[in-house]
Amino acid sequence: MRKNSLWQICATIVLAFIIISWTSDKFGGPKSKTSSDSLANTSTKMFSSYVADIFTTARLNEAGLDEAVFEKAVTGYFNLKMANKLSANSSVITVVDFNKSSKSKRMWIVDLSKKVLLLNTWVAHGNGSGEDVPCRFSNQKDSFESSLGFYVTNNVYNGKHGVSLRLDGMDEGFNDQANNRDIVVHAAPYVSQGSINALGRLGRSQGCPAVSPSVVNQVINTIKGKTVLFINANDSSYNSKYLNQDLAANFSFGNPVNATALNASL
Repeated sequence: MRKNSLWQICATIVLAFIIISWTSDKFGGPKSKTSSDSLANTSTKMFSSYVADIFTTARLNEAGLDEAVFEKAVTGYFNLKMANKLSANSSVITVVDFNKSSKSKRMWIVDLSKKVLLLNTWVAHGNGSGEDVPCRFSNQKDSFESSLGFYVTNNVYNGKHGVSLRLDGMDEGFNDQANNRDIVVHAAPYVSQGSINALGRLGRSQGCPAVSPSVVNQVINTIKGKTVLFINANDSSYNSKYLNQDLAANFSFGNPVNATALNASL
């Protein structure tokens, strides 16, 4: 009789666990860590596939852009979108890679929605950052060095360099002094094939990502109005909260409720 009672108690406990588990899944109860990890992995894979598709379709490799750098820029784009820093209908990103020689066209403007490269052109770095390939970066006024990180384009104005585009630095400690330093997109005559022929490199700015006068209007008209500009280089000291790929993937392809909650970290 006692054995039967023990068996009945055990059976009741097991049945209770089964019912609780079924009810939790059916009516939206807490999901297991394995389920959450599976969702995160799926979102990350979808995000990587999305980036790879644009990179291939826009033929960015043929234009000299490294896919890893492009993925960083797209990651920042989605995180800045989630933080409401960009225009609601913005799909254009600008990538500058200062790992490359100034003789190469190291600025790329890409429309993510259309999956097309809009422009590939030269861009100068600051004269305090180095000669042909910059190796020093600063957020300090009068350093004349370039600053790394994510920027959001602001207003267009006419200054000493003609039509220019203000940039707001998004990365605290790395480029958030852009306004105080007057870091803007502007035209410069030393950004040309002639300068490369004469100097063996482009001329250099006082820290601004200066472009050729022949394309300045196209560049500014394409990227103005709260779009993202990402300046990249191999600098171990640089880090950014906008490079959180899990957050970007979750926002893009995962659970929007979770992404909204995580947005507090931005």
